[in-house]
Amino acid sequence: YIICYTVHMIGSIKGKITLKTEKFVIVETNGVGYKLSVSGETLSKLKNKNDEVLFWTHTHVREDIFDLYGFLNREELSFFEMLISVSGIGPKGALTILGVASIETLQKAISTSDISYLTKISGIGKKTAERLIIELRDKVSNKAGEKDEGSLRDELDALEALKSLGYSQ
Repeated sequence: YIICYTVHMIGSIKGKITLKTEKFVIVETNGVGYKLSVSGETLSKLKNKNDEVLFWTHTHVREDIFDLYGFLNREELSFFEMLISVSGIGPKGALTILGVASIETLQKAISTSDISYLTKISGIGKKTAERLIIELRDKVSNKAGEKDEGSLRDELDALEALKSLGYSQ
């Protein structure tokens, strides 16, 4: 058995970015560099290496791992924590999901039970998509109503077009 804990001991980190890679950043504050795993969307919003930034954090502890995940706003952190509450979705999978589309688009896909959209996400099969919908539909249905019906299909069509041009998921 693998024992996982969610620890809320580090709520946020404010400091300067000293390293930026494709999967994580190092944020230095008071002489300590914190490695934060972040989504591709978050990375794209970070401009310069020495910028001061505030990350809202999620601390994930397993018997052999102590990882920090960073988010630029609390809405993204909350959605991440909802995603990892679903059986079969871990923190890395949740970051992958967050990197594919906006939170609003993902909420819409869940609230409208769009399994075909969710299974386009790397690592999400039909059973996991169904679990996501069952476990999160009621939680996200109130938030997803603002986006018009066609925009979800438009984003799916755009994703398919990019894949046909040779871009990866």
